[in-house]
Amino acid sequence: MNEQRPAPRFGIPKRDLFKAFVCDDLSMDLVGATCATLGWSGGCIFKGGIKNAIQSLSISSSPSILFIDLSDSTVPLRDVNALAEVCEPGTIVIVGGHMNDVRLYRDLLASGIQDYLLKPFHPDQLRDSFVHAQTILTSPRPSDTPDIPHFQVSVMGARGGVGASMIASALAWSMALHQRRTTTLLDLDVHFGTSALGFDLSPGKGLAEAIDNPSRIDGLFLERALVHASEKLSVLAAEASIMQPLLSDGTAFRLLQEELKTGFECTIADLPRDLAVMCPHLLGDIHTLLLVAEPSLACARDIFRLLNWLKTAAPLVRPQVILNKMAANGIIEISLGDFEKAIEQAVDVILPDDPKIVRECARLGKAVTDAGRSSKLGQALQAYAANLIEQVGAPSAPTSHTEAKPPALASVLQKMSFWGTKKDAPSQNRYAVR
Repeated sequence: MNEQRPAPRFGIPKRDLFKAFVCDDLSMDLVGATCATLGWSGGCIFKGGIKNAIQSLSISSSPSILFIDLSDSTVPLRDVNALAEVCEPGTIVIVGGHMNDVRLYRDLLASGIQDYLLKPFHPDQLRDSFVHAQTILTSPRPSDTPDIPHFQVSVMGARGGVGASMIASALAWSMALHQRRTTTLLDLDVHFGTSALGFDLSPGKGLAEAIDNPSRIDGLFLERALVHASEKLSVLAAEASIMQPLLSDGTAFRLLQEELKTGFECTIADLPRDLAVMCPHLLGDIHTLLLVAEPSLACARDIFRLLNWLKTAAPLVRPQVILNKMAANGIIEISLGDFEKAIEQAVDVILPDDPKIVRECARLGKAVTDAGRSSKLGQALQAYAANLIEQVGAPSAPTSHTEAKPPALASVLQKMSFWGTKKDAPSQNRYAVR
């Protein structure tokens, strides 16, 4: 609770400086007098202790500095954890109580409390603690880590069922495991997204809460909202109620993108096309947009429309077209040549149809680049992840001696002999990402 974040952005209102919840009149008088010496308002001191604090902060905004009297608490650590559920991240919390217990003191500090004061309170004790909290609040946030080169990719399907979510999950897993980059998979389909389901995870409530209250978004909020699929891969997703339509102008999503840059090296966003059209500013900072299609007339039409829309809505975005589900037996609705004529440009990457591997990975709750890494589809997606990193001039992280290096994209795709007729076979440079 005491981790400090940068000043609010995008017009988010500032918090109250100080609030206190105490259990007795003497404590109220001492805290009020201390606030007066510091020039703080004394109108934000309430009686009721931590129980009243939890009830109050669940329906109102948290202050920058919060003082809580734990005298009425029988299980202080449990109540402090309950307070953390309603207290906005970034708040500096100071608590006081009767229990003189070193173990409790250490546990409270470990939970994020800034300081623990033993009752009866002394004016100098309160003043020193409040001044220290104010110093932390006003001091520049130290940077204990070097700038992280962030890489962001958005994956958008031309239509439902083309495999965009499968590709996003596979790339995210490969970025984390094979490229050794701290990665977030951000599923922006808050009602029907499958990113968490694809890793056999419960999505949690963080993303839905962020949409309802963008002012809560900061580093500590993300730590609580993210669910971990592996050591380096986290997932931010939701299963919002179908009865609650998405009411957002995209501010929350943009704030999430900004905050993820500070804590992760890579973000893979599963972006629904309807949301992209409604909020084109979400495409402003991405390095690459992957447009996923299957060889069908409907997909060819929609890819053509999306490419033309991007020229106006997001002219700086570099779209790449991925043609998924190219059947080995050549039984497809539209040939590669006709598909490219329809979209008026070449396809960047072609992935084989491997429904057996996709079904098995879905059943296991694993990415194709994990459970299906030895398949042609899995190898192609591993190699494509490495290729994406190279495109932005960011070298891959060192690979451990025990970890197999992903094969080069061209060498993988050249081995895929799944074309039905000779005239549809792509030239060798088909697989160079443009």
